[in-house]
Amino acid sequence: MKQETKGIICLLLSSLFFAIMGGAVKSIPNIPIAQKIFFRNIVGVFITSIILIRNKESFIGSNVKLVTLRSLFGVLGVAANFYAISKLPLSDAVLLNRMSPFFVILLSLAFLREKVNRYQVYAMIFALLGAGFVIKPQFNYTIIPALVGLCSAFLAAAGYTSVRQLRLYSSPYTIVFFFCMFSTVSSIPFMFAGQYVTPDLREFTLLILIGLTATAAQIAMTTGYRFAPASKLAIYGYTNIIFSTILGIILWSEFPDLLSITGGLLIVLGGFINYIVSNNKNFHDSCKLKKTVLYQRMQKE
Repeated sequence: MKQETKGIICLLLSSLFFAIMGGAVKSIPNIPIAQKIFFRNIVGVFITSIILIRNKESFIGSNVKLVTLRSLFGVLGVAANFYAISKLPLSDAVLLNRMSPFFVILLSLAFLREKVNRYQVYAMIFALLGAGFVIKPQFNYTIIPALVGLCSAFLAAAGYTSVRQLRLYSSPYTIVFFFCMFSTVSSIPFMFAGQYVTPDLREFTLLILIGLTATAAQIAMTTGYRFAPASKLAIYGYTNIIFSTILGIILWSEFPDLLSITGGLLIVLGGFINYIVSNNKNFHDSCKLKKTVLYQRMQKE
């Protein structure tokens, strides 16, 4: 099996696990967000600890400030995402969260000085239009969950942008461990402040499922990016939308309306354009060749 094929399988599994996690989060509305965050990450702490010990890798890496910043963005993004999942149809919450790649482009341009070409600008325009269809702005309090869902994408993008720099200082498992530990510890004060509900057997099972699927999704994604570059695999993360939509229909009869479907297609189209532009060297060469030929013709004329 080719390395890239292995990477694709890992990304598909990651998307499936994230969809199941979202379904579990939505299934226990009475459990506070802080408690869900705790269980989401405590499982990851134990699993990644075992991996780090076995691999004899550092638990914190060599850039504590940057990994802390990444973890802060990450836990805030998870909190916003969980809130959106609890208030919106699962597919809509996932669609808004999938805006994160486009925010990564903007943040990378602003802070990492990475170049953005006009086709990526077109991709962002499509995605923003799509987000507008999903949000369906009514300019009253009902818009808040959708805006929080969009904020979750921005915060996730800030975390991913930090990871781009962190790869120079820490291993993927160190980054995941630190994030899980940071999120676990930061959720404890909120639980002690009264945001704790004693779960029944069903709720406890779903809390454990949140932790297991979140950890499995992160490990599958991390493993996938070891088999192939992110530019070749990122598009497969959008299958999370398909899995989440299916779960929403089966569990809560959440059939997407025409606006959400239109918005979803625009967001996926933007992601596909960004994927083609980022991944296809021949595309760049073809564009350069066309510009050169056009310039030569203008010179002759």
